[in-house]
Amino acid sequence: MATLLWLQAGACSGNTISLLQAEEPTVIDLLTDFGVELLWHPSLGPELGEAVQKILSDLVTGAKPLDIFVVEGTVVQGPNGTGRMDMFAGRPMTEWITDLTSVASIVVGVGDCAAYGGLPTVAPNPSESTGLQFHREVKGGYLGKDWVSKAGLPVINIPGCPAHPDWISQIVMAVATGRAGDLTLDEYHRPSTLFTTFTHNGCTRNGFFEYKQSTLAFGEGTRTGCLFYELGCRGPMTHSSCNRILWNRQSSKTRAGHPCLGCTEPQFPFDDLMPGTIFKTQKVSGVIPRDLPTGADHLTYLAAAAAARISAPQWSKEDMFVV
Repeated sequence: MATLLWLQAGACSGNTISLLQAEEPTVIDLLTDFGVELLWHPSLGPELGEAVQKILSDLVTGAKPLDIFVVEGTVVQGPNGTGRMDMFAGRPMTEWITDLTSVASIVVGVGDCAAYGGLPTVAPNPSESTGLQFHREVKGGYLGKDWVSKAGLPVINIPGCPAHPDWISQIVMAVATGRAGDLTLDEYHRPSTLFTTFTHNGCTRNGFFEYKQSTLAFGEGTRTGCLFYELGCRGPMTHSSCNRILWNRQSSKTRAGHPCLGCTEPQFPFDDLMPGTIFKTQKVSGVIPRDLPTGADHLTYLAAAAAARISAPQWSKEDMFVV
């Protein structure tokens, strides 16, 4: 069996809640069919106090092997680099992370905060938070850019705010069954099988996107218009499989009429949450979206957008939802 320890650093527990909704495989499948021995989890483990300290001590000393170490939440280094803003089991969480990553065969960062630092890294970052091996898009983070686990791998990042439940369970399944070496990681250490395509791929609003027809309202499901042009949707430049592996097997933000916020990208949250940047497309000269679909340039985009609007069929301008 593969032993797994899950700790929460500076976390909201969102990824734990997400994990419990996993369907392919479920948490029960991981424990019963795929050989995962859950040593402890802050929400699922029955041990408390000294019993938890004993589990951690046995792992650090090597009395018990640690195959998979999962970290949820940002690494809190404050105040003044001491890590004492986030205490756990009698020590700063940073010390536990240092010790446990040194003995773990595989380390997995679950959620945007563990992967890249997430929301707490927004200036002025009073908690001195960072990700395990990245600080936003800059490689390094808490462990350093050259760190590798005992298995010779960098931190495997499963970003998202939260990460999709099946992304978590599928990667844990792969690692637990000895296939970690088969995972191809991109430049931000995300498994390529889940993070090569864009949120845009599979979005039910793609027809409106192609003809540059916008919606100005939230929550209209797939009724009319694209969320990219006015409401700040980052689907065309966000690497995720949200519209291929649907949430709850039936929907996604964009399908429900909510713009993608780009939470699987290391720069999230974009524009550091400055007023006027949330749910609003930032534009150049008030016309062209500042941030374009990956690979596009502003001049070509301007010409293509003009042609698309001129040629847009009437259906792309109407509410096609008929009861």
